[in-house]
Formats: sequence, structure tokens, C-alpha cells
Amino acid sequence: MTILRSAAAGLALLLAAACTAPTPPRSQASTAAGSACAPPQAPPEAETAATIDVVEQAYFCILGNYYSGATLDARSLLTAGFLALTQELNRDGRDVPEAIMPALTGDRKADWAAFEAAHRKTTDQVPDLRDKLTVVTLEALVAALGDNHARWTHDVKRPPDYYDGDGYGVGFQANVNGPQADGNVALAPLFVTTVQGGAAQAAGLRPGDVIESINGSAPFIDGTPTPAIAALYPRYPEARPVQLRLLRQTTGRRWTVTLKPGLYPRDPATLRVVRSKLLDDVAYVRLTGFTPDSANRVLKAISRLRTGRTLSGVVLDLRGNGGGSPVEATRLLSAFVHGKITAYQCTVDGRCATARTDDTVELLNLPLVVLIDRSCASACEHVSSAVKDLRLGQLVGTRTAGVISGPAQSYLLANNTILSFPARHHLGPNREVIDRIGVPRDHHVPLTPEDAAAGRDPALAKALTLLHK
Repeated sequence: MTILRSAAAGLALLLAAACTAPTPPRSQASTAAGSACAPPQAPPEAETAATIDVVEQAYFCILGNYYSGATLDARSLLTAGFLALTQELNRDGRDVPEAIMPALTGDRKADWAAFEAAHRKTTDQVPDLRDKLTVVTLEALVAALGDNHARWTHDVKRPPDYYDGDGYGVGFQANVNGPQADGNVALAPLFVTTVQGGAAQAAGLRPGDVIESINGSAPFIDGTPTPAIAALYPRYPEARPVQLRLLRQTTGRRWTVTLKPGLYPRDPATLRVVRSKLLDDVAYVRLTGFTPDSANRVLKAISRLRTGRTLSGVVLDLRGNGGGSPVEATRLLSAFVHGKITAYQCTVDGRCATARTDDTVELLNLPLVVLIDRSCASACEHVSSAVKDLRLGQLVGTRTAGVISGPAQSYLLANNTILSFPARHHLGPNREVIDRIGVPRDHHVPLTPEDAAAGRDPALAKALTLLHK
């Protein structure tokens, strides 16, 4: 499983989404705390330590630019930040009498001044922990938004000798995506879907192996996923070995393995964003992310498969697609319909911008089936909801992730880190809320451990059946 590549790709998308205003002078980019934040115009320079001044800049950046910043009760952010500070003190066994949350009144500026004074008074007592305490404070402040497209990107480390073809982790994919392992998107049991290499391959893991425990803890309790699942998605350099208790249902064997995260080479074919093949008279195209020009690449692949033959339809496989550019999502949809709204992007007071089809894109005029799963998120859900609402085709698989709060805008903070969050929230073509809920499938065809072990793809089989009716 590769976390570093995901982090790097996410940062690239944040930078690509930034506005194209003239680049500010360096002195402006490293502006004083509390000043207006601005989109980055180039990759940031070397990161410096987060200070309380940077937290202040982030606080006012959120209040001035976030989707609900104008109506947000800023006290919730400050309370979350101070809670994180005290929890970190407790973890280090260094709690201090000065760590007292001040009374807040709802006056954003006055509340910040009180919070800052208390934060400085606390961290002055433990100067060796100041940097760590400031980091957890800012992380908690952003997390308090409860927004799946809000994040603070900082301190992204790569292991030594990392190169673009490497994977990093324990070497397999599971049916539960770590960052999306909540009650909406995760269903028991937890099992291996793909072995990519590294420790998992060396230990002999196979698709279909059921993971009964992780470091001694159950991955699900009463059907609800537990924090133990996060250990499958290690981040360098904090990664530690992961102990798994496994069941191979085909033989009944139970055994325990310890997997040490590390680098491993990946099959170059699996790194391609667009993969395609002909399945009898059906064009099958798998799209793993809405990266720049991905829509054109999908359409070119279908055109090549269509040359010299008559196609009965298209299977667009979006399983595991974590999203990307909403522009690419709209462009891909435009090959199946013209003159329609594919989504709305709305402010907190209900003013909405529309994402309309690009009617310069040539229509394919082919039946469509889209494969979705609980790792289909963001721009992937933009496409899925439009296919459903506009009746462009049929959805096969399971409900999507419900991770589509809105397109994130990125902002450069004074210590050369990136803060990102949506200014508008996403609604489907029928103005329905998709975030946290997901897009329901038309045909429920989940992958089971038995299917994975046998190399079967029941969702694809169902799609082909629908296109040949």
C-alpha cells in the first residue's frame, strides 16, 4: 500500500487547483501571522517550523475562506486545538498547571487573543515540546472542520532511495481503504484483494486471505471498523511492523505473520492511470484517478477499441478511484450526454455554481455500465451521481465512499506548508447531498473473499451481462 505516492499526488492536485494570479514576492508569501492567506503559485520552498503565528494565519484563513467560515462557530476550532495540546502533554507525561482553556465569548479576534496567550503560556513551560505541541494544535484545528477535503499538508517524508516506481508499505491492498474506514464505507470481513509485493508477497499472502486481527485487535467489532485498520497504511518514518492473524478459507488454515513496511518495486502496468482492453464486443476501461488529461485518454482508448468493429457498450471501471480533477470528471461525462448539469457547487447561503457538460466533446452513443465500490471518492462520485441522476447508464458494485465535500482550494502558509479546504460544497445533478452518504449502486455486487481467492470479478461479469441483454 502506498501512502507516500498518495500524499505527493494530493499535493500536486492542490497546486494544480490553485489560482493563476501573479506570484507574490517572497516577503509577501512569508507574510506575518494573521494576514490573508493566498494560493501557492509554485511548489513551496523548504518547510520551516510551525509556530503559533502560523496557527493564527491558518485560523483566520479558514474563517475567511472556508465553505462555512462566515457562519462557523470559531470556538469549536479553538477548543479542539487546545484539547489536542493537553492530550499531547498527557502523552508525554508533561502536563502543566498553566494549560487552562480560556473562556471564549464568540468574538473571533478576542477569542484568538485569549487562546494565543494561553497557548504561549503553556508551551513556554515545556520549550522542548513547543514544536510538537504547535503541530498537533494546527492539525486538530483543521480536523475540527469535519471536512474530508480539508487538510494541512506538511512534513511529507520519503524513505531513502525512494523513486516513482516504488511502493511503500506492507505490500497488499485490502477491501477497506484506511482513510475511508468508517461505518458508511467499510463492511466486514477485512480481506486481501491484491498482493503487490514486498513483505506481503514474501510472507505468501494471497487474495482472499481474511485478516482476523491486526496487532492483536479485531478490525471490526459488531460490524463497525476499528482504528486497528489504520496500521495497514503505514507512514514513513513512523511505520512499525504489523502483526496479522490470517484465515485462508479455501484450506481452513490459520496463521500469524509479521510484516515490516518498506519499499518494494511495483508492476509498471498497475501504475497506469488508464488501462483498457476489449472484452468480446465491449470496451473495458479502468480509470484509477482523475488526473490531468485522463478524460481524453479514456476516450482515445475507447476509440482505439472501436476501430474496425461495432461495440455493444462501455464498462468504465472506477473501483478504487480516489478522485482528482472535477474538470476531468465533467469532460468524461460529456462523452455520454450534452446540455446537462453534472453537479452543483454551492456556498453556505445556497448560491450555487453549475458544472455543465462540455458539448464540444463528441458523443460516444454507446450503452454504459460503471463499476463502483466503497473506495470510489470525490470526482469519482461526481461521475457516479451524474450517471445515475441523468440516466446515462447503470452502476454496478457497492455504494461509493461519500467523500465529496467539495473541490479543495490550497493556500500557502508562512512556514511553506499547504492548507487546503473547499470554498463550496458539492451537490449532485438533482441537488442531492452525496458527501458522507455516497452514491447507491443500481446492482449490488460486492467482492467476497471467495471471489478474490478464485480470481473472479462478479461485478464485471454482471456489467457484461447487462450490456448483452
